[in-house]
Amino acid sequence: MSLRDAIDNFYEPLVAEAIDETREEGESQDFLADVMCVALNRLPAKYYRHSIDMMFYLADGELETMKKHSLSAVQEAREFVRAHQRDD
Repeated sequence: MSLRDAIDNFYEPLVAEAIDETREEGESQDFLADVMCVALNRLPAKYYRHSIDMMFYLADGELETMKKHSLSAVQEAREFVRAHQRDD
């Protein structure tokens, strides 16, 4: 097993969930992947090895705050990616 497979960023599933919840018709997988990258780059890294450990150490309300930050980052990233799309 690779070391890269031993850790995860807690924000990745939160951002993916925010994208799924706000997905608009006509948005391609490539566009959404770009949105996810931009959003994750705007959020702090929150790495963990075991999800149960992460949930145990989150302070009350921290998960909801992280979800709100993820949604905000996705909204800003979507606008950024739209404004910087390349013509193929």
